[in-house]
Amino acid sequence: MNTILVVDDDREIRDVLHIYLRNEGYRVLEAEDGLQALEHLQHEHVDLILLDIMMPRMDGIKACLKIREDSNIPIIMLSAKGEDIDKIAGLSTGADDYVTKPFNPLVLIARVKAQFRRQSFAATAAVPPDSLVITIDEDFIIYKAEHRVIVRGREVALTPIEFAILLLLATYRGQVFNIDKIYQNVWKDQTAFYSENTVMVHIRNVREKIEVTPREPQYIKTVWGVGYKIDR
Repeated sequence: MNTILVVDDDREIRDVLHIYLRNEGYRVLEAEDGLQALEHLQHEHVDLILLDIMMPRMDGIKACLKIREDSNIPIIMLSAKGEDIDKIAGLSTGADDYVTKPFNPLVLIARVKAQFRRQSFAATAAVPPDSLVITIDEDFIIYKAEHRVIVRGREVALTPIEFAILLLLATYRGQVFNIDKIYQNVWKDQTAFYSENTVMVHIRNVREKIEVTPREPQYIKTVWGVGYKIDR
């Protein structure tokens, strides 16, 4: 049974989500701010976090940054701010998805299921079974089974979404993937609404972690007007 941590200072929202998630068979934990969320993570196994942004004591942005220091648990941000700049800010902290309030609980449940589907497919998606190690060059190695990435002799911590994007591009080196194809292959959902910024922000996050100079990428290249590729 997967455990989901719902973090929101609005008790009514927590209660509604608790009911819907429990009806789907999930174990649900609750926290009313970022500090309580971090306390739960110290003592409980959590498979996914629904994280509100605007909260007292510690908001969702600070909590997400703190969680990402040592954990790649999938995080879906919840916020009443729906502008693209707000979504970019949320995703840039390491969140895997972003849902704007007010939301239909059934839509949110669908996004939760999509995250778990993506996780279940991640170990086998896109990569032939015998390709357990992908060597881009002597300084860049991807260990598929362990979900590990070594760049210039150091291990790089990637979120599940970031790893899946990198794995896709590394597996099909030289092939250009547009934003739609990346979304369909990584999120495993061809019908859900999403913003192009969702994919672009994750690409930027990966570059920040693996490139010496992210604005002049050595590995993940932009093919202007088409998409992204690794061609080394």
